[in-house]
Amino acid sequence: MKIKLFFFSLLMLIVSTGKAQNWGGGIDDTDLHFGFTFQYLSSEYKVLKKADWKESPGYISDLPGYVPRGLSSIAAKPSPGFGIGFVVNQKVLENVDLRLTPVLVFNDRVLTYRFENIPISPGQEFLEVEKKVQSTLVEFPLGLKIKSNRRNNFRAYMIGGIKYSADISSKKKSDNTKVTDPMEMFLNNKRSFLSYEAGLGMDLYFEYFKMSPELKLSYSLDNVMKREAPHVFSNPIDKLMLRHVTFSLFFE
Repeated sequence: MKIKLFFFSLLMLIVSTGKAQNWGGGIDDTDLHFGFTFQYLSSEYKVLKKADWKESPGYISDLPGYVPRGLSSIAAKPSPGFGIGFVVNQKVLENVDLRLTPVLVFNDRVLTYRFENIPISPGQEFLEVEKKVQSTLVEFPLGLKIKSNRRNNFRAYMIGGIKYSADISSKKKSDNTKVTDPMEMFLNNKRSFLSYEAGLGMDLYFEYFKMSPELKLSYSLDNVMKREAPHVFSNPIDKLMLRHVTFSLFFE
């Protein structure tokens, strides 16, 4: 209900900007300007498994404790997150801008492991284990914004570029060397990685500022899983690729 109300309000803003041409704070008259952004995102892993991924749990871990066999699936589900940041926009040509938008992102990613045909308790034939990867990222997206000509208080655009992400969360919370139970092992990600991204958006001009709703997709260039001593949750996986769908509101 809240999401529907938000998009209805956004639609009303778009309609209200169409009556008379607004100044927009003179944003188009400067070559370099700044702003800030709020983001809502959904992240999800693409899991690339090893050829023998179903057998992998039977051959790992020297830790004492119970390690189930019969792995039947590894599933990723979308996980929400949010980010806040600022904008540095440099005009290159009349319809082309270079944009740097550093953002602090709070987001968890989740994988679910399903083990079947194992004697857990009477009437229970499978076990599901959820592994959450907690992260706080500092991201530096650098992109080219290609804009249409302005029509009254509206301008559409496309954007594409590359993004560097660095995880600044504490390593102590995911240190596998201190774990004694194999079922409590962490699935860790690399501390930094690159992604490519592309998106669409629109510039809406108001009297003293410009607001830009934007939808963007990003995909990691390489495996984001950290290579550690193999354990029941990492051994079946060949690569983890990370993809984001991000909705942003820019104020400039």
